[in-house]
Amino acid sequence: KFINFVRRDFKEKWLANQGDPSAVIKILEKINPNALIIGFARRFATYKRAHLLFTDLDRLARIVNNEQFPVQFVFSGKAHPADGAGQGLIKRIMEVSHMPQFQGKIIFLEDYNMIVAKRLVTGVDIWLNTPTRPLEASGTSGEKAEMNGVLNFSVLDGWWYEGYRLDEKAGWALTEKRTFTDQAQQDKLDAATIYSMLENEIIPLYFAKNSKGYSPEWIQYIKRSIGHIAPQYTMQRMIEDYIDRFYTPESKRFAALSADNNKLAKEIAAWKQKVAAAWDGIKVLDVHTKEDIHQNNTTGQPFTSVIKIDTNGLADDLALELVVDKMENNTEKRWVKIPFKVVSREGNIVTYEVSDKLRDPGVFRYSYRLYPCNPNLPHRQDFAYVRWI
Repeated sequence: KFINFVRRDFKEKWLANQGDPSAVIKILEKINPNALIIGFARRFATYKRAHLLFTDLDRLARIVNNEQFPVQFVFSGKAHPADGAGQGLIKRIMEVSHMPQFQGKIIFLEDYNMIVAKRLVTGVDIWLNTPTRPLEASGTSGEKAEMNGVLNFSVLDGWWYEGYRLDEKAGWALTEKRTFTDQAQQDKLDAATIYSMLENEIIPLYFAKNSKGYSPEWIQYIKRSIGHIAPQYTMQRMIEDYIDRFYTPESKRFAALSADNNKLAKEIAAWKQKVAAAWDGIKVLDVHTKEDIHQNNTTGQPFTSVIKIDTNGLADDLALELVVDKMENNTEKRWVKIPFKVVSREGNIVTYEVSDKLRDPGVFRYSYRLYPCNPNLPHRQDFAYVRWI
């Protein structure tokens, strides 16, 4: 149905827009229902990296022009009218698709709409998704393809971060971890990984056909995909998640806040006003670390930090914690948060202490974070005052 749809519905568009009738006919003749067809269709935002496949055109040409194992890529999508970079990606795909070595092998379907999307998510063999980590919000097109027996090949981001782990023999993935901070270098690595996986895993699996003309292992991938992954990404699951995680807790909290003529809501508002009024008057009187955290981390020896604070009337309303970040590939990653304990109190003067040890080797940065604390807040960021010490 997908092949017939392309040949029927796009023939007239291509003849009208591409100018050379003979080139259009060649494209139509080269569309092969027996090829491994890989689809990429979505909104053309730059973070989705539609250009990634064209990083090494020579290698891509070898993949799509292997007569023994034919492979075709089908692209479709639209960019926002104000997104010049996204429009540039579409222009680049069109340029590549017109190159002699890619004619009929790289295909762009214009005027992306629900009909085109329906044919794509039901008609291709693989759904390709290559977002820049970690910018993928969800990836609902991949979920729709999953429902139709299309196998996903995606960066572990968005829904596929969870979906792939349900069954790693039901699709393919690029790791969620970055190797390079430089995005251009990361793009090259991801592109090389895609080429390698196509050449060494995906294409051989698809064409490992038996006497009946299909690959039994490929069919097993499809069955595992439909059986193990697809049922977890239904509208029912979405509704239940929203109800369990958001609507029910919000309903309970609204009931608690509004009871007794909004008593709790008024108490929280008054508390916030008190903290806001006194916050700038808080003074850090002394910070003392008895041992070097960096030095003792390598040996696993305990360290102790003591901090004395003039709380300016907020002694019962504050909490203090040690925050440790680990340096990995020149970037900081939150490693651990360790709460302080109150060890003494004289009026507004409160002494906090933490004793612990960092059990992992590496390069760390640390600081101390003071913040308002109230058990009636739904979460800490509901009142986002903070002071770093």
